[in-house]
Amino acid sequence: MTWHATHQTEEGSMVHPSDAEAWRYFDRTHPDFAAEPRNVRLGLCTDGFAPHGQYGRTYSCWPVILTPYNLPPKMCMSFECMFLTMVIPGPSNPKRLIDIYLEPLIEELQNAKDEIFTMRTALMWTVNDLPTYGMAFGWSTAGVMGCSVCMEDTRAFYLQNGRKACYFDCHRQFLPPDHPYRRNKKAFTKNRVERKVAWPRLIGEQMYS
Repeated sequence: MTWHATHQTEEGSMVHPSDAEAWRYFDRTHPDFAAEPRNVRLGLCTDGFAPHGQYGRTYSCWPVILTPYNLPPKMCMSFECMFLTMVIPGPSNPKRLIDIYLEPLIEELQNAKDEIFTMRTALMWTVNDLPTYGMAFGWSTAGVMGCSVCMEDTRAFYLQNGRKACYFDCHRQFLPPDHPYRRNKKAFTKNRVERKVAWPRLIGEQMYS
């Protein structure tokens, strides 16, 4: 469980999540947690599937899988090291009730103990598609405010015919200020130069402040 703290990787390459900037940022933000390499860092994955197949009756259930990222790449991505913690029953997706189903898992992780040392756990990442992201984290991914980065500052709009949400030409604000696409008046919104600078990504404390 301490492999992540002892392995060495060539500069500029990433073979494990511990080589990523997000991992290093977590270590800088939570030095007490990082000081004990045996503390468990987890990834959570959930999505729905139809157990009766494409031609069976309409029914979906949702497995919730935890992966410990302390282990080497070949181990943490192996079937044996992916823990099926629960299966949320159907017949349809849990929607907003997913928080209720996850409560026992959260309590168990918060109360995790070890006889040798005070073990702590951290949920580092979640792996899911966009609809599941909306259910698990309480942010609607539908409509014109479906982007969790832009949030209410979005430029998305509804199409005049059909009333579908459209995100056309919302991405140029993320380009460097001197990028030629920002000045392109033909390939994107007609006769519009993009001068807006995208909002910086917020951390948890900023979101709740």
